[in-house]
Amino acid sequence: MIFVDKTITRYYEMKMAGVCEKYDLRQMEYDILMFLYNNPKYNTAADIVRIRKSTKSHVSTSLKVLENRGLIERRVDPANKKRVTIHLLQLANEVIEDGKWAQKEFAQDMFDGLTEEEIKMFMNVFQKVYDNAERMLLNE
Repeated sequence: MIFVDKTITRYYEMKMAGVCEKYDLRQMEYDILMFLYNNPKYNTAADIVRIRKSTKSHVSTSLKVLENRGLIERRVDPANKKRVTIHLLQLANEVIEDGKWAQKEFAQDMFDGLTEEEIKMFMNVFQKVYDNAERMLLNE
């Protein structure tokens, strides 16, 4: 049986720690910034909670910190006053650039020694496993 532990997550957080320290961000705050950058069509707090499987309270607290620091802003959708979208501000650009570099290094480290074919195969298998897990969670 394969044991999936938190080794990869711990390594990812270690790689991102330098960016977090440089900009005095908590991991969750950094993750939200990078999520918003990497997934621009998912730009509400509900999207972040749903897709990242985060708790509402942690997302809400992190968004408040990011907003107070001038890294994001929330805008009420004029067509739907109940919908509030989140937008990255220019001040977040430096964090994002450093984050992109750190994420690229992480990916290179994770796929070191693998052929392009092996990487494609891994991505395909992992997507199927992920889809199965999603399906099972929806059936709960």
